[in-house]
Amino acid sequence: MRNIWTIARREYDLYFISPIAYIILFTMMLVLGIIFGVNVLGASQAGVFGGYVPDTTMITNSMVFMFLLSAPAITMRLLADEQRMGTMELLLTAPVRDVELVLGKWLGAFMFILTLIVMTLVFPLMLNQFTVPGIDWKFMLSGYLGVLLVVSAFLGIGVGISSMFSNQIAAFFTTLIVLVLLWWLIGAPANLLGKGGELFDYLSMQTHYYDSMAQGKIFLEDIIYYLSLTSLGIFIGTISIELRRWR
Repeated sequence: MRNIWTIARREYDLYFISPIAYIILFTMMLVLGIIFGVNVLGASQAGVFGGYVPDTTMITNSMVFMFLLSAPAITMRLLADEQRMGTMELLLTAPVRDVELVLGKWLGAFMFILTLIVMTLVFPLMLNQFTVPGIDWKFMLSGYLGVLLVVSAFLGIGVGISSMFSNQIAAFFTTLIVLVLLWWLIGAPANLLGKGGELFDYLSMQTHYYDSMAQGKIFLEDIIYYLSLTSLGIFIGTISIELRRWR
């Protein structure tokens, strides 16, 4: 556990040295701020009771979409850069197990995203002051739990793919393609096949988010689904490094 934490803390610190981290932080907070302002302004002009009452889904749903696009940039360097710089050989000779290395890299990225998610809590707090009698906190927590689980899966997949490449750009685009496939494309046959497309519907990442946690519902099968994807990505990363060790 100590090795995992040491690697995670190192990766977390490295994010704040990279300009990419600040670009992602600034862009996400700016976009969420605009979305929040437009929704609150629209509700106030229409009259809260005569129009609509904005809820936290405008924040959580927007975050999920932006993390889909930014997760490949966050994970692309984690293991690919170690291979490009030749430091992977040093890590392989260190007293660190392969799974500890991959978990440490994933945890460092997750901690960085968690920092950003905590920063976005300012929007629900502000919304709670603008609405009467306030926001539904259980609904908000369900949405944020969904975001954390989705991000966990995104990062797990990204770390696994990063372990296969020595080129960051290749890792970025491969991760993006896989995430787009799992989020949007894999569920498309479900609409065409009807009952026969239940498997595709289950495999779709957005089904497990929009049909439950985004609506304030928490089901065990959705939690297992995202944790399984996270574990699969970490497993792939571990196997990839083990194969590299034996070359």
